[in-house]
Amino acid sequence: MSSAEQPAASSSSASEDASDGMTWWYRWLCRVAGVLGGLSCGIAGIWNCVTIYPLNIAAGVWMMLNAFILILCEAPFCCQFIEFANTVANKVDKFRHWQKAFFYCGMALFPIILSATFTTVLGNGIAFATGVLYGLASLGKKGDGVAYARLNHQKPTDEEKLTGSTELTTQ
Repeated sequence: MSSAEQPAASSSSASEDASDGMTWWYRWLCRVAGVLGGLSCGIAGIWNCVTIYPLNIAAGVWMMLNAFILILCEAPFCCQFIEFANTVANKVDKFRHWQKAFFYCGMALFPIILSATFTTVLGNGIAFATGVLYGLASLGKKGDGVAYARLNHQKPTDEEKLTGSTELTTQ
């Protein structure tokens, strides 16, 4: 990459971060939670399939599918043997945060609805937490407390509106 291309790449990355509204550490937290959720879904899914009950087997297979999708979306470098991994990850990165939250939480709830066992709940817990993290990111940044207090202080109360005075008189 030449020196002329570097500023263009860094400015597009900076504008992407600014429009995204997520800090770098929160983005990494969501990614790590997604990978850990995928690992926990995969391990618990394999463990869930070691049974004779068909609903547990179905929930285990679904959990292993969840694990594959989470790893594919959050860490596509782990799926280098799959040709479409990078294109899927790029498309998922373009989703809004609430869409990712809805998708990940729904994905994690389905096996629990099929078979509500300890293994299923424990295995899907981190995947559900990933969806919750993305849901919190869709809410946006926390407001400034001082500015909010100043804004509330400037608004006249209902009693002041009725009496027409803005000063408090004490006697």
